[in-house]
Amino acid sequence: MKIKEGFILRNVAGSYVVVPIGKTTLDFNGMMSLNETGAFLFEKLQQGIERDALVDALVREYEISRDLAQNDVDRFIEKVEGEDLFE
Repeated sequence: MKIKEGFILRNVAGSYVVVPIGKTTLDFNGMMSLNETGAFLFEKLQQGIERDALVDALVREYEISRDLAQNDVDRFIEKVEGEDLFE
């Protein structure tokens, strides 16, 4: 899975937001707010990482259970799919 080109992650006043740039602004108006975990996952998805690798990365980074990481990753993927941000 990979995030489409034309989206960037920024930290604005302590909050993480995803904003469109360039021609992408014509199709995606606004921004998507993320927490720290969401920002971590978004950065990984910009690199083109698969679901199981996302879960593994989340477990390592935050020292959480695999079940919790799987639930978090699945919810985040749904959010990103809902915004049509995947290639």
